[in-house]
Amino acid sequence: MTSPSGETPPASLKRALGTPALVLFGLAYMLPLAVFTTCGLVTEVTGGHLAGAYLVTTLVMLFTAYSYANMVRAYSVAGSAYTYTQRSFGSHVGFLTGWTLLLDYLALPLLNYLVIGIYLHATFPAVPSWAFVVGSVFVVTALNVLGITVVSGVNLALVGIQVIFIVVFVATGIAFASGSADMPDLVGPFFDSGTSISSIASGAAILALAFLGFDAVSTLSEEAKDAKRSIPRAILVCTLIGGLLFIVTAYVTGIVFPDFQSFTDTDSAALDIMGRIGGNALFTFFTAAYIGGSFASAITSQASVSRILFAMGRDGQLPRALARLHSRYRTPVVAAVAVGLVGLIGALFLPLDVAASVISFGALVAFSFVNLSVIKHYVLDKKERGAKAMWAYAVAPVIGFALTMWLWTSLTPTTLVAGAIWATIGVVILAILTRGFRRRPPVMDFTEDDPTTSATAASVPATE
Repeated sequence: MTSPSGETPPASLKRALGTPALVLFGLAYMLPLAVFTTCGLVTEVTGGHLAGAYLVTTLVMLFTAYSYANMVRAYSVAGSAYTYTQRSFGSHVGFLTGWTLLLDYLALPLLNYLVIGIYLHATFPAVPSWAFVVGSVFVVTALNVLGITVVSGVNLALVGIQVIFIVVFVATGIAFASGSADMPDLVGPFFDSGTSISSIASGAAILALAFLGFDAVSTLSEEAKDAKRSIPRAILVCTLIGGLLFIVTAYVTGIVFPDFQSFTDTDSAALDIMGRIGGNALFTFFTAAYIGGSFASAITSQASVSRILFAMGRDGQLPRALARLHSRYRTPVVAAVAVGLVGLIGALFLPLDVAASVISFGALVAFSFVNLSVIKHYVLDKKERGAKAMWAYAVAPVIGFALTMWLWTSLTPTTLVAGAIWATIGVVILAILTRGFRRRPPVMDFTEDDPTTSATAASVPATE
């Protein structure tokens, strides 16, 4: 299709999502039952203070979510932290931020496929786990190609199942604790006299990956109705609701299983927790809800990374084929299939602990740059320096940046090394793309109607 002037109009996505659908998308991405994915690990790291770690992470993420909401009002286009950093600090920094965050987005679907394969194989041992991985990749990719409204409908059902399970789990856990002969320590899941701040920070850093949902929401700006209003609301709401669900679930877990040293296996601590308070019936319900939630998270995470690849392909920073839309469904079909292939290969050959260890690295780096982007855009560039503006655009993002960097420095050395290797690969690609940093990468269009052509942008010498 061409415009009256004979030029091909820029690729654009179908606007179909309101605030409720965006919140559901973010919650599905966050996977409310993800508490049980790392509950054994983080409980061990924090010395039994899983709820305390989630409380810290939620507070940190609320500041960052506020920064995201402010940046969406400035630039309501697909691209997430990549877009905001690129526009505020230039295309070189934007590319590297997007590249770092891309590691997490590629690893999240992969992680979900691994979990689906592990749990379904445990339930049906006659079927190899790779068969479940292949099937889940096919289903998730097909749903993403069919369209974001189909994804939204699936999210509603799968998030609903998880919320129902959490309600049942909390009620069952409270009943178990109240009927126990020994009075549980009601504040123990948060802190006690032996609480170590460094251990809480280490646990909170691991849990940061659970809050990628609000970055995922920001990637749907071009598919949202009234994006400058609905996206900021959805980001803050899903962060708050998701954080509360995590905290409550983690709190009940700490109440009913304070003797975390007796976990049979920290990787499958949920088995011990469910068995203690509800037996096989609760564990069966948990398995069904968890697998369903993993599908929801895989669907939404693959949708989000597809749209990041779409944005970077449209920008010319990655192959332009990634910006190709399906002729009927107007979805980024090439990007969706590419993500599916990466997830398939990774899930078949990478162990779960390796896939899970690198996700928080890029998330925290990207979150830090989004906080800095608020200061750069509003305070330094637009010079908004009234009392209200200074709180919103200076104080809050500075707090968000400081807290995010605190968590980032609390990551394990292995995670930092893996992230550094990925970042180095990004620098090499950027050097090739810019001919040894002598040119700047193409600048993303922020006005769907009048895109800056990649050829023009690529011809401008680097001045950033």
